[in-house]
Amino acid sequence: MPKQKTNSGAKKRFKITGTGKIKRKSAFKNHILTKKETKRKRHLSKMSIVHTTDEKRIKELLLV
Repeated sequence: MPKQKTNSGAKKRFKITGTGKIKRKSAFKNHILTKKETKRKRHLSKMSIVHTTDEKRIKELLLV
């Protein structure tokens, strides 16, 4: 039986922490940044944790 492949898009977007949680980048930080306030952009640049309801689906994509 062949090996299963990890989803390429998922492996670029998510990282797994030591405790098994999944980190993700915030949305709305790619373009049209001139109209957004500095404080808002600074908070968007931080990594956040994926919600528990989505964890199972993402772990399936990452084959964890």
